[in-house]
Amino acid sequence: MVVAAMKKAQEIGVPSSIAVCDADGTLKAFVRMDGAALLSVRVAQQKAWTAISFGMATHQWFEFIKGDPPLLHGIVHQQDLIVFGGGYPIKEGNDIIGGIGVSGGHYSQDQQVAEAGLAAV
Repeated sequence: MVVAAMKKAQEIGVPSSIAVCDADGTLKAFVRMDGAALLSVRVAQQKAWTAISFGMATHQWFEFIKGDPPLLHGIVHQQDLIVFGGGYPIKEGNDIIGGIGVSGGHYSQDQQVAEAGLAAV
């Protein structure tokens, strides 16, 4: 999964941090590619955690909360919650078995890299 994500990041020219966690949010695999921003280390891990915490991709969060002022102004202050693209739950059937989070480029690029990792499963 990490190797496939790294390959995609190289292909699109975006050095990235790639984090994979288990269903409990424990980090299981991680790589920071040469040239990836230091901030991307933490954000990649937060994206993986966010994806498993509610069972949905991080890019879906903003759509979920944007029309609900209490959520929009409250939940975004929760530690480690990310509401932009690059994090996906890893599922086996209907069960969440982990999460992948990618950070390094624009969130749309992070999504591409994470999706390449998911496709390798």
